[in-house]
Amino acid sequence: MIYWEIFLAFFIPGILGYGGGPASIPLVENEVVGRYEWLTVNEFSEVLAMGNALPGPIATKMAGFIGFEVGGVLGAAVGVFAAVAPSLILMIALLGLLYKYKDSPKVKRMTLYVRPTIAVLLGVIAFRFFVTSFEGGGTFHTIFLIALSYVLLERVKVHPAFVIGGSLLYGALFMG
Repeated sequence: MIYWEIFLAFFIPGILGYGGGPASIPLVENEVVGRYEWLTVNEFSEVLAMGNALPGPIATKMAGFIGFEVGGVLGAAVGVFAAVAPSLILMIALLGLLYKYKDSPKVKRMTLYVRPTIAVLLGVIAFRFFVTSFEGGGTFHTIFLIALSYVLLERVKVHPAFVIGGSLLYGALFMG
């Protein structure tokens, strides 16, 4: 039964997460934190941070890691397959149709309408992480990491992977 739950936890966000990995992150969070309670919000934010630090699609990395934590190696395989299956099935089934209408103004307009929705969903999840970090890590650590990350990313132009890795190291040394 656990493998079916792992499959559903990543297949459903894959079907509904129009726009790729970033669009499916709030949906995955709802499944693994809210519905199945495999992770807490803190644990999910750590998985998301680690996934962002590694190359490749975020959804498959999260599916593999969470699937492994819940169901071992087979759970990881089921999670990764479930994350890519919606795209695989739809691309095979609708390839001709997509190719025919790829330049349609209606399709382009629909994409423009979906983007704000994705932005709101990502904003909500970022707000939840922000509130959780204040509660778990404290005000000083949260403000310090936000300010330092901003300076490193926007002013110094450090690669995000190094900022995430440095934040993880900071958390392990000063908050663990």
